[in-house]
Amino acid sequence: MLNHSKQRRAVMADPAAKPFAIGGIDVRPGERRIIDLPVTDLSTHTPMVMPVQVICGRRPGPTLFVCAALHGDEISGVEIIRRVLKLNALRRLHGTLVAVPIVNVFGFISLSRYLPDRRDLNRSFPGSPRGSLASRLAHLFLSEIVAKCTHGIDLHTGAVHRVNYPQIRANLDDPEASRMANSFGVPLVINATLRAGSLRQAAAKQRVPVIVYEAGEALRFDEMSIRAGVKGVARVMRALNMLPAGKLGRRPLDSIVGRSSTWVRAPISGVLRATVVLGSQVQEGESLGSISDPFGENETDVMSPSDGIVVGRTNLPLVHEGDGLFNIVRVEGTQVIAETLDAFTPEEEYAEGLTAELADEPILS
Repeated sequence: MLNHSKQRRAVMADPAAKPFAIGGIDVRPGERRIIDLPVTDLSTHTPMVMPVQVICGRRPGPTLFVCAALHGDEISGVEIIRRVLKLNALRRLHGTLVAVPIVNVFGFISLSRYLPDRRDLNRSFPGSPRGSLASRLAHLFLSEIVAKCTHGIDLHTGAVHRVNYPQIRANLDDPEASRMANSFGVPLVINATLRAGSLRQAAAKQRVPVIVYEAGEALRFDEMSIRAGVKGVARVMRALNMLPAGKLGRRPLDSIVGRSSTWVRAPISGVLRATVVLGSQVQEGESLGSISDPFGENETDVMSPSDGIVVGRTNLPLVHEGDGLFNIVRVEGTQVIAETLDAFTPEEEYAEGLTAELADEPILS
């Protein structure tokens, strides 16, 4: 028999709110449940599942999925989702939040970007129930998660030994994706084309706008990137009217829009000494660092090919000719850029905003 508080919650659910069906289970309005979606068995006969947490609001609204670890070694998104799930504001959720902290469960447990068959999951969509392991996992995620949602946020980091400055990548020609991207509140939004086999492309074909948050490095936690991600997800949910208006610190930044980016590659092999940091504004012809042999001879400068912002860089000083060293996004308007980058202070904003929104106790029964 339900206790008094649970009876009250059940009565308060809006009749227009609908259950969310996943894995053969209905999550009813006002409920919060963890569902394990079967993937396959390991060679040890141990079942492998994709864990999903569903919070079904008592009032109708959009259905948003937030996912991480599509590449198994990109773990910062797992922590972002953990913190989002502790937001007090979720008590007043409109619609449904579908949280998938670990999509590529195989790569996650083996600390690898890829699946055991060495395929990239983010190049395996839409997948097939009878294809390779990557194809089957992509099909499961697309059919059980994406197809049942109205919006999506995909959390990523740089690859191994590469770090990314907090940025949103989205198809800005899609008005809803553009709205989500600009509400996230990081300094840089990049118009990114839809790559064949990617989650964003497969979702777009189902008319589900998805934005990608890129920040930090694989297999590492970066507190600034994590805090910016938590606030960004909350801001998007408020822009979608899934969460009530509340104090999130300062208003979101007016993001800089980048329309193209390029990797600056090593002109020679040797030891790299970088002279610019992530988020630096650079000019065409400016030195980004230098490469020399271990004796310091035959030193060669690495030059920026254009004006822009350094949004990605290698953390490895040992490089080979042709290695990607710095990722430069081309932008215009130097004064606006400088002001926007200087205003990006997620550490301060987190303290004055989201800290009060976090709680350790359960959110919904």
